[in-house]
Amino acid sequence: MSAKKKNFEERILEIDEIIEKLEAGELSLDDSIKEYEKAIKLIKESETLLEAAEGKVMKVLEKNNDIVLEEFE
Repeated sequence: MSAKKKNFEERILEIDEIIEKLEAGELSLDDSIKEYEKAIKLIKESETLLEAAEGKVMKVLEKNNDIVLEEFE
């Protein structure tokens, strides 16, 4: 069974779904903790994807000598 890797947008949607579940207050404490842990993992993965995307953008900009590189905020 091969698991398809989620892209950035899919991760964000899943994080939103988890937030909705947690805010609804209908989960048990154990289930809430599991969902929270899953959200934290997704957030960290999303941050990694964003950093990789920033690196790609910087490389593209570096190829064009007319563009001044600036740090992303």
